[in-house]
Amino acid sequence: MKRYILILFIALFFLPSCKKTVDNPTSGTATINNVLKMDPVIQDYYSYGFLFSAGKLVTSHGTPPPDINIINDGSLGNLIFEANNLENSFYRVGQFSSAATAKSVFDNLTAPAVMQWVASADSLKENQIWLYKSGNDHYSKLRIISTVSEVRESRNYAECTFEWVYQPDGSLTFPGK
Repeated sequence: MKRYILILFIALFFLPSCKKTVDNPTSGTATINNVLKMDPVIQDYYSYGFLFSAGKLVTSHGTPPPDINIINDGSLGNLIFEANNLENSFYRVGQFSSAATAKSVFDNLTAPAVMQWVASADSLKENQIWLYKSGNDHYSKLRIISTVSEVRESRNYAECTFEWVYQPDGSLTFPGK
C-alpha cells in the first residue's frame, strides 16, 4: 500500500511539469476591420486590432491592446493603420505593380534600411509593403493583400487583409524564404 501511495505522490509531483509551452506564431495572414461592438458590462464600444507579439486579433479593451487598428477617414476611401503607442511606427517599403512582385519583395526583405518612421500607415493599398515598430522596439513587416473601403450601415467601413512576419528578438532582421 505504501508503495502505491509513493508512486501516486511521485506522479502527482511530476504531472504539473508536463505542461506543453505554447509558442505564439511569428508569421501568418490576418484580416482586421473597424467594426465597433458594444461591451454590455462597461457600456463602451470596442473594436478588434492586431497584436503582433501574440499573433492574433485582440480587442481594444484588452491587455495588452492591439498594436495596430484600421480606420477609414472617409475621404475617397483612405484606409489608415494606426498604432497604439503614440510614436512614429510605420515605414512604407514600397508600392508594387503586382501581387507576385510584392510577394517576392516581401519574402526577400531580410534587413531593411529605414529612412524615416511616420505616425500612421496612410493610404493603404494592395501590394504595398510596410514595416511596423512597436513601442518596445520590436518589428514586423506587412504585405497588404487586399483592402475594402465602403459605406456599411451608414458608416465608413474599413477592412484590410495582410501577410505579416514578427521579429520577437527586437532586431530589424527578418528570416528570408
